[in-house]
Amino acid sequence: MNMRLDWQRDGHDWPNREYSRFVNAGGLRWHVQVAGHGPALLLLHGTGAASHSWRDVLPLLATQFQVIAPDLPGHGFTGPPPTRSGYSMPGMAGLVSALLSALKISPHLVAGHSAGAAVLARMSLDGMIRPHRLVSLNGALMPLPGMPVPLFALAGRLLAATPLPQLFAHRVSDPRSVRRLMQRTGSTIDERGITLYHRVVSNSAHVRDVLKMMAHWDLRELARDLPRLVTPLVLVATGNDLTMPPREAARAQQRVANARLVEIAGLGHLAHEEAPQHFAELLATLANEPAVAGAGAHGREAAVQDTPLSAQPSWGG
Repeated sequence: MNMRLDWQRDGHDWPNREYSRFVNAGGLRWHVQVAGHGPALLLLHGTGAASHSWRDVLPLLATQFQVIAPDLPGHGFTGPPPTRSGYSMPGMAGLVSALLSALKISPHLVAGHSAGAAVLARMSLDGMIRPHRLVSLNGALMPLPGMPVPLFALAGRLLAATPLPQLFAHRVSDPRSVRRLMQRTGSTIDERGITLYHRVVSNSAHVRDVLKMMAHWDLRELARDLPRLVTPLVLVATGNDLTMPPREAARAQQRVANARLVEIAGLGHLAHEEAPQHFAELLATLANEPAVAGAGAHGREAAVQDTPLSAQPSWGG
């Protein structure tokens, strides 16, 4: 059975539910959370997740910003793209742009986790958004060295056309399996987070759309275009990330003249879920900085090191 997540059944205790709304834009029905007042801040989650990924970050940021946190197409409670091209990075960027137009919101600051950062970079390159700054948290901005992208895409297409989504959903029907999956990212998240990830990844429709996204995802064009990025870019890399190693942020930094690197010790791929207070403080600091050139392609973030933080985790480098 390929039933999608249902808001009444599966969203009854969704984090920050009071800020949720459903919007028709770009040919699909979106689930998006909009909270707070102030400069607009767009948050995009990574592949396979949903807006629950920002569950603890969103309320903190809503005290200073108007926060917009959608479920990406085919993820969570948002419907699938209307065409196959909508699963590609340019297609998904265009769909997010359509959502922003429907909401009549132009973001001042944008932040994306993993693949969400790639969507934001594509939107910036194509003039869909013109933010003050783009923050990439363990962003998947370039192909991993040695990974044959066409083969990866072919595998995604084949897997999406098989019973694998149902088999995978059944395989993770035990929350302990989800906990092991999360541990492979290098992160340790709370039980509520495990429960929410279990809810989405045990849904075969969600899994099938994630595989379709993988099948149409190609980072080579984005990697070629990154040198043209004029939006100030902050690359946040965490030392325990087992999914997107910190060296990948350094590789991306070399391609963008106006890029800065922030290194965080002691956190994994889901750093914003492990330490939401620290990530919220970082975004607030970056939003208030002047829009000037950063430390350059070989520098590291300096201003953020002065942000008042507790002892762990540590920022900077």
